[in-house]
Amino acid sequence: MTDLQTFREETRDWLEANCPQEMRKPGDVAWGGRNAQFSHPDQKTWLERMGKKGWTCPTWPSEYGGGGLSKEENKILQEEMGAIGARSPLGSFGIWMLGPALLEFANEEQKKEHLPPIVRGEVWWCQGYSEPGSGSDLASLSTKAVEDGDNYVVNGQKIWTSYADKADKIFCLVRTGPQEPKHDGISFLLIDMDQPGVTTRPITLISGKSPFCETFFDDARAPTKDLVGGLNKGWTVAKRLLEHERTMISAMGLSGGGDGSKKTKSGLAEIGKKYVGIDADQKISDKALRRKVAMHDLNSRAFGLTMQRVGEETKVGAPSPAAAMGKYYGTEHNKLRYELMLEAMGTQGVGWDGEGFSMEELAITRDWLRTKANSIEGGTSEVQLNVISKRVLGLPDK
Repeated sequence: MTDLQTFREETRDWLEANCPQEMRKPGDVAWGGRNAQFSHPDQKTWLERMGKKGWTCPTWPSEYGGGGLSKEENKILQEEMGAIGARSPLGSFGIWMLGPALLEFANEEQKKEHLPPIVRGEVWWCQGYSEPGSGSDLASLSTKAVEDGDNYVVNGQKIWTSYADKADKIFCLVRTGPQEPKHDGISFLLIDMDQPGVTTRPITLISGKSPFCETFFDDARAPTKDLVGGLNKGWTVAKRLLEHERTMISAMGLSGGGDGSKKTKSGLAEIGKKYVGIDADQKISDKALRRKVAMHDLNSRAFGLTMQRVGEETKVGAPSPAAAMGKYYGTEHNKLRYELMLEAMGTQGVGWDGEGFSMEELAITRDWLRTKANSIEGGTSEVQLNVISKRVLGLPDK
């Protein structure tokens, strides 16, 4: 028996013994944090067990709390979790974005301080990048951090800060070099949200939800030791983190939720059959819609294999600018998925509240509206096309 076969059997046995039955059903994923809330007691148990094992971040080094698994072992872990329908134990911007950036740019002290709590789900991180006047031109940001002894004093505003009203800490781009060219005066700073100088205000979206917030810093303070990557070197960290973020968002093209959370219970084909009807061969009766659904499914499979190949070809912790391609295609593909759902549902796809609509129908309508943000967050589709043309294809600016 090979080492990988042994690992598979041991993993299968451990999951069978430790994954609660409730966590083997579709459902929401815990986000952890200092004030963690769990929809079921088993959700907390599952997070604690996987966190202790390091399998919330299976490929991170074990010295920082991770699982220390190889790519091959992680693939086996994901396969065995899928085999029993095990739910992900933790959703976290710390896992998807900040952690990989810290592994690459943070010093040893910073890694040991910040990575283990991410693995265990003890800290909920949010991202402080965009500002009211600095969206696509992110480097024009104006939030300032001025050194004052062992701390930085931070003043300014961020916007579209996902879950800032729930987060414990924020990884933030701040201007520490006001005289330098805009890209050269930016630093990457870690700031505690639980202090008098930080306030948040949720922004209600057209979907009726408020995952995004405005975040205000008024003489907020952050230790100088929490400056990552060096003074005025934050743009390098920021670009790498954006590649990780875009890789994360790419997965929305393969998921069932407008926010990538696989919330919709029924697949696209099932929706078509339910609302349009089936023919004698148990296929969607409307040939035109059936053709669109089939093409979307084929594209999903091709995209999934492409993302898998890219992941295998990419070095751990260092995605390439090609992440822009996945982000662009994945978000546009997810938007099309919901457009096809609504086409199949007809008037049942335009409900907002009240009688006559099921909970799933109302969820699909809201998720469809939420997908409109997919091509904006993490850099607009236009920005991704610019990245692809310049950094992937090597085309000239003019």
